[in-house]
Amino acid sequence: MARARALLRYSATRLGLAPVMLWLIATLVFLLLRVAPGDPVDAVLGSRAPAAAKAAMRARLGLDQSLLDQYLDYLRGLVQGDLGQGLINQEPVSSIISRTLPASLELSVVALVVAAVVGLSVGFSGIARPEGKLDLAGRLYGLGTYALPPFWVAMLVQLLFAVSLGWLPVGGRFPPSLMPPQGSGFYLMDSLVALDWTALRGTIRHLVLPAGTLALLLSGTFTTALRLNLRRTLRGDYVEAARSRGLSETQVVLRHGLPNALLPVLTIAGITVASLIGGALLIEV
Repeated sequence: MARARALLRYSATRLGLAPVMLWLIATLVFLLLRVAPGDPVDAVLGSRAPAAAKAAMRARLGLDQSLLDQYLDYLRGLVQGDLGQGLINQEPVSSIISRTLPASLELSVVALVVAAVVGLSVGFSGIARPEGKLDLAGRLYGLGTYALPPFWVAMLVQLLFAVSLGWLPVGGRFPPSLMPPQGSGFYLMDSLVALDWTALRGTIRHLVLPAGTLALLLSGTFTTALRLNLRRTLRGDYVEAARSRGLSETQVVLRHGLPNALLPVLTIAGITVASLIGGALLIEV
């Protein structure tokens, strides 16, 4: 009961701090945009545009107001869901996000599932013989994939499998010769719902390179986390007690070691979701 109250109090505190954190992040983004070099008016009209056109665009964007008024308009727009318009095509930013977000989410979910399957399998494979060949291979795999820069790996696999070998498409989400499936914007799910196997194959072919790259880089984190937590768990007193009751090593690992070792891995998976979406943007670019 005391633990439940403590957890509830902790959750309430975190929820109470969430608006403050969001306000601080929004304020920091606003200040960084204002101190960044360059002029958004020049980005839209060009540096050689007439002064009158620049003044009109500055008034349209609200840049002729005081910094405080700009900040208040910025916060008001965030609260109302008005994120402004893109500087290039003048399309509402919220429309751009709603159109492109399904692609990033679909890529991130597929990469997370593949990374979990591969990373946990590699991390679990060497637990029977600590310091053996499989354990050493898992350690090297975890460290190696964790240290690789995403953009470098993305360019390398693109050059190899798309440009040199021609096995996979070089970019995009769907074959240009076909009509994308209509629905939610998640092409995998829409293809399955419509039972359109041609569209499903095309979607999978376009997902292999970016999702595989993200999964490769993320799977090392799962491998290392599972190895370390599983070895620490198997040294616990309750595990020794299970061994003393005559349970086989396989039963000890599956019943007592693995469930407890997976809890920190799930925490890591939740933390990496945000960074995974950021990595998906780098991979997509």
